[in-house]
Amino acid sequence: MKFEYSGRHIEVTPALRAHVENHFDRILHVFGRKPTKVHVIIEVERGRHRSEIVVNWRNDVLTANTSNSDMYRSLSLSIDKIEKQALKLKNKVIDRSHRAKKTGAVAPKPDDVSPAPIRQRIISERRYAVKPVSPEEAAFTLNGDRHSFLVFRNAETARVSVIYKRDDGHFGLIEP
Repeated sequence: MKFEYSGRHIEVTPALRAHVENHFDRILHVFGRKPTKVHVIIEVERGRHRSEIVVNWRNDVLTANTSNSDMYRSLSLSIDKIEKQALKLKNKVIDRSHRAKKTGAVAPKPDDVSPAPIRQRIISERRYAVKPVSPEEAAFTLNGDRHSFLVFRNAETARVSVIYKRDDGHFGLIEP
């Protein structure tokens, strides 16, 4: 900490300097390692001892004014006011940093992210000879199969047809 003293109608004695610096040593933990400039102004006017302390800390200016009949008491009260202001400012800075949103809250959730479009391709499942059967035989064959459709050659019309399982439990027949 860097101290500057100004006296109006009074001389700044080494005892007053020591008093101020001892009080600031007790509250030094509040200011931490940040460079701090302290300007102490003392004055006497009509028997009243007035002290003003201006502290430049971080990017803020803390000020305190006190009048008392005793100069040492006036300085102590001003330093107490500065301590309260510094604690309030320090807690405000800490609360602001703790209130920051977590990256998990800012990043989109996996449910919100739409999947990348998948390039569709045709995959050959199996090859088999299309046998001529009746639609009833095809339904019977499809009933025991794990697939939901069957391609067959209709024995009655000699055309290729498709039979499939419907959602209602019945079979659908597609004929060209």
